[in-house]
Amino acid sequence: MPGCEVSAKLIPSCGAWWGMTPEVFTGRRPAQALHRAERRMGRTADIMHVYHRGSELFPTREERSIARDPGGHRLLLVNWKPSFDHTWAEIARGAVDRRIDRLARHITRTFPERFFLTVHHEPEDDVRAARGSGMTARDYAAMFRHVVLRLREKGVRNAVTVMTYMGAPNWAAEPWFEQLYPGDDVVDWVAMDPYADDRVQTFDGLINKTRDDFAQWPGFYRWMQWRFPGKPIMLAEWGVFERPGQPRFKESFFTSVRQEMRRYPQIKALVYFDSPRAPRGDTRFDTTPGGREAFAVLARDPYLSSTPVPQK
Repeated sequence: MPGCEVSAKLIPSCGAWWGMTPEVFTGRRPAQALHRAERRMGRTADIMHVYHRGSELFPTREERSIARDPGGHRLLLVNWKPSFDHTWAEIARGAVDRRIDRLARHITRTFPERFFLTVHHEPEDDVRAARGSGMTARDYAAMFRHVVLRLREKGVRNAVTVMTYMGAPNWAAEPWFEQLYPGDDVVDWVAMDPYADDRVQTFDGLINKTRDDFAQWPGFYRWMQWRFPGKPIMLAEWGVFERPGQPRFKESFFTSVRQEMRRYPQIKALVYFDSPRAPRGDTRFDTTPGGREAFAVLARDPYLSSTPVPQK
């Protein structure tokens, strides 16, 4: 759309980015999975979500080709867990600095384009609150800060950082929840990973889940609005599970997203998690003809294509 621009932190001035984590747990290579998913939904994705762990270097050659595809440039959302062998406290004290430095050299040498980077997403489930565990909420915040600042120190200036919460109200009730946040100087976007379980009927219910036993919780979107009023929000993973006995549920849900998403202007990216074998069910968007059509209509909504992906 004329006049729509992208900020230095990859915030679209109009609408929101449309992203995909395609055909997860199918064994297909990322490029093949993405092209198949794009054919299924009838458009090119703005964001491709990929996962890395440990000493893996990214973006890989394949991921770089996805980002630079002449048929449609894409933004990469790289989800990295720096180590499974060290605690967050150990990483914050420098235990994997050589690994971080090696990654920084790789990025500065091979990929000057801007990309999204989230460090150890969904940390809530990994917190061990006991003092000295090395895995407290404060340890997570220190780890995130150390990784980001170390990458910047070593020349990585094109990583747009994302703090990704699980987006479930039970974790927000924990006394340590607020201690997870690493700080505004190292977090560019905030994100959540909500899924439509049996208690969710519409898009609003997805992003603002509440619980009867945590009456003061306003819902994640409302909390993010209050806690991070100046930061864009990303749905870094979102998905809709199959419902036995409700074959048209995905169809109605995708329609609700299209009808309701404009009410939440702070959400600047929606990245769908498409998998036949997600941990809690099948989130493929095209398991029924009606679901596929409703998802395709959503994907082609002008709100989700109003700002072009930057070329560099």
